Amino acid sequence: MDPLQTAANYDLLASHWAREGFIRENGIAQHERAIRLLGRTGRAIDVGCGSSGRIIGLLLGHGFAVEGLDFSKEMLAHAKKKHPGVVFHHADICIWKPTASYDFISAWDSIWHIPLAQQESVLRKLCAALTPRGVLIFTTGAVDTPGEVTNPCEGQPLYHAALGVSQTLRLIDQFGCVCRHLEQDQFPEKHLYLIVQKP
Repeated sequence: MDPLQTAANYDLLASHWAREGFIRENGIAQHERAIRLLGRTGRAIDVGCGSSGRIIGLLLGHGFAVEGLDFSKEMLAHAKKKHPGVVFHHADICIWKPTASYDFISAWDSIWHIPLAQQESVLRKLCAALTPRGVLIFTTGAVDTPGEVTNPCEGQPLYHAALGVSQTLRLIDQFGCVCRHLEQDQFPEKHLYLIVQKP
């Protein structure tokens, strides 16, 4: 699915994740693990920050200087209301160029929405944007081979793609980083998260 279409679909879903009843703890324990591994604060960015503001709030609470990035205007509108002091980028991660290095990068349930053909270049970009000893946490599909699928969510089609576990680990190594943690945290669902560190 074209990223512009994905962004348009998320515009229609923004209020779903912004509402107060949304599961606020989704991904928080995993981020706490990644923050402990980093062992410091610094500059952070939430890639595909969405509308809930929960990860940005967590990072701010730990003392990070935080930025957010999302391709959905409506997602960003909600995020800005919750965190008016945060710098937000309205951009497609596939073409966005970081202007700084980051100590902590989160891409929780976000970059798996980009086209399969662009997954490798985005992972390379995120690894390259880390400071020495910087940490990246991201999710992907717990699948053995590359693939893509479109499933409905609240009436909107959402595209997901994954490179496969083995290929993802090879690329992390190739891009000069080390996988510190890998977990299929919602088993039997094929939801996989990784914590990666630049040596």
